Amino acid sequence: MTLADLSLRSLGTKLRAREISSVELTRWTLDKAEASNRALDAFIRILPENALAAAEKADRDFAAGIDRGPMQGIPYGAKDLFDVAGLPTTCHSKIHKDAVATRDAAVIEKLSMGGAVLVGKMATHEYALYGPDVQLPFPPARNPWNFERITGGSSSGSASAIAGGVLRMALGTDTGGSIRTPSSWSGTVGLKPTFGRVSRRGCFPLSWSLDHCGALTRTVEDAAVALNVLAGFDPLDDDCADVPVSDYTSGLGHSVKGMKIGIARSLLVTASDEVLAGIERVADLLRHSGAEVFDVETPPLAWFGTIIRALLLTEGHHIHEANLRSRVHDFGPLSARRLALGAAYTATDYLACLKVRRMLAQRVSAVFSGCDILLCATTANAAPRYSPVPDPFNPQGPSMTNPFNVTGNPAISVPVGLNSEGMPLSVQLIGKLFDEKTLLQVAQEVETLSGWTEIALPDYTA
Repeated sequence: MTLADLSLRSLGTKLRAREISSVELTRWTLDKAEASNRALDAFIRILPENALAAAEKADRDFAAGIDRGPMQGIPYGAKDLFDVAGLPTTCHSKIHKDAVATRDAAVIEKLSMGGAVLVGKMATHEYALYGPDVQLPFPPARNPWNFERITGGSSSGSASAIAGGVLRMALGTDTGGSIRTPSSWSGTVGLKPTFGRVSRRGCFPLSWSLDHCGALTRTVEDAAVALNVLAGFDPLDDDCADVPVSDYTSGLGHSVKGMKIGIARSLLVTASDEVLAGIERVADLLRHSGAEVFDVETPPLAWFGTIIRALLLTEGHHIHEANLRSRVHDFGPLSARRLALGAAYTATDYLACLKVRRMLAQRVSAVFSGCDILLCATTANAAPRYSPVPDPFNPQGPSMTNPFNVTGNPAISVPVGLNSEGMPLSVQLIGKLFDEKTLLQVAQEVETLSGWTEIALPDYTA
């Protein structure tokens, strides 16, 4: 067992008992990050001086009896869309390679105030949009389970570092699935909170109406611990919701007996046979635990894909329009071509999409009037192999993560086993708006019943 095998809770217990110091834990993490990065490229920038200074402060606070919360003294990483004062927020792009932030992002502030230790900035797809693209200033992060498979995006570095046994938690963003997709393909847990649950202030945007901030973690319990730190109202973020925050760990370990779980069949139309078999297995496990599991009817998957594509490209083009006009050749070719599509949408198109989006959200809300949780897949297949990237001018197939960026519901990807080629498979669970507590309760039951907690991380060094 290594330090990476200890949960966030266990690490916190050992730190408070002075069985290990934050400096020792941080030095181990920094060494592991440096060594693993030769293979994984999960980190754009490793921060030894900043990290050790934060670790020393955490140890001083522990010695003085000051308890700042569950992440105190524990290392984490941040996708390089989050501002950290004095450091560049590169967005994995040549254009922002030297864009030094003057203030911490809201979630970085929360973690710093809670005594957490930032050890590095993580690789992403350029502007969280499209990839992997090798024609960028930094290499794409690799999948520790198999270097011939992609990690998924756009929170690729965060997923790679967790699956690679370097970190227990790393920050990510999710506009159409960018937390949940890499989590699915790397065998990690990815929680997209409710829209507005976590502040986006200081995080470089892709789509104002679709972006969510959250965490990728090793386990569901780790996800609950992280959300306890990240969640909360930020009056400086106009889209942050002033809604009470729960103790998200308080439902963990409770029975799912009597819960109503709806299988969203219409969202599974692109799923492979192996993924569908995983869904049925999880459904059976939940039934045996006393949950009521039944099929529900949602709008078709393609409807959500059409709406999210239009909103993302229109809003993304608006954000990047000036640089597209003046520095288009400084973008990677994939993101430049994808963002260019946004210019084709009219104001009438955009307003029509907003109208349909409202209807879709109402339809999903009606489904939740009859169930507590929705069950579907996160991705249609296990991680695909590296291959020539499709033409970004051609429409992509709808993603099973898209619907819940459209509606804003909390959604989590939970690994449940390995496929016939030894790659992780996952399911996606969706909760009612602002009910992450119940979502995490069911997610942990799925994680445990599936046997995932008994599966070791990949030995990518071999």
